[in-house]
Amino acid sequence: MSNAAVTWAPPGGNAAFVPSGHVSVPASRRAGDRRGQDVRRLRDLLRSALLADRFRDGALPSETALMSAYGATRATVREALGMLRAEGLIERLPGVGTHVMVDPPRTEMDEALGVTRGGAMYAFTTPPRILDRSTVPAPATLAASLGVDVGTPVLRLEYVAMSEGLPTAVATNYMVYPEAERLLATPFHGHWYQLMADAGVVLGESEFVIDCVAADPMAAELLGVAPGFPLLAMEQTIADPSGRVIDVAFLRIRADRFRFVSRATASDLL
Repeated sequence: MSNAAVTWAPPGGNAAFVPSGHVSVPASRRAGDRRGQDVRRLRDLLRSALLADRFRDGALPSETALMSAYGATRATVREALGMLRAEGLIERLPGVGTHVMVDPPRTEMDEALGVTRGGAMYAFTTPPRILDRSTVPAPATLAASLGVDVGTPVLRLEYVAMSEGLPTAVATNYMVYPEAERLLATPFHGHWYQLMADAGVVLGESEFVIDCVAADPMAAELLGVAPGFPLLAMEQTIADPSGRVIDVAFLRIRADRFRFVSRATASDLL
């Protein structure tokens, strides 16, 4: 990277020297950047509050009240609300006001991993839409994850998870035998961990690797979103109580229909 000084000359003015490694920005642009940052910060505060159900009856305060509460200009408030509306979180109607349009359940990560039960993640679960339930030979990469030989038969169980009749995730599970045999003989009428429990398959350890991907056309159609919509991508490994890996899964999740919560307690390491 060049260390040459950068200069900027206002229209009709003289170039001003700027120290090496810095770029001078017009004052008008700096002011615009500051307001843009104010909009982003206000959006974050309002988004957190509405998703935590902190507005009574799902009704946001008026623009004037928000200006007073957050020390923001009307333009900043309107832009922040516009961002929330574009995200599908609120609706604004003349003479009616601004109302929250979503109420995703808060899901503890232990619950999502399957090591605890009974929370919001399961309260609204409805029967899944089964896409595939077949036995396939494990290719090399999958075999390595499952700790089996290449070509070993495994159960591929793929489904769309549903919550209150709406699609929330696409999951493709690969389970080893003999555990897979039990799943094949068990009705799948709820969530994945309920299926495992009903089949008598005991979960010992569960691990997620999480990132974000853009929805491909097929996942988008299954989940009712536009291609390119941001999805949580999870790779899950499930082991039995002895530590033997019995299932590897790949999930694409609509994050707008869940809020994952994780907590940790400081240790004595520091």
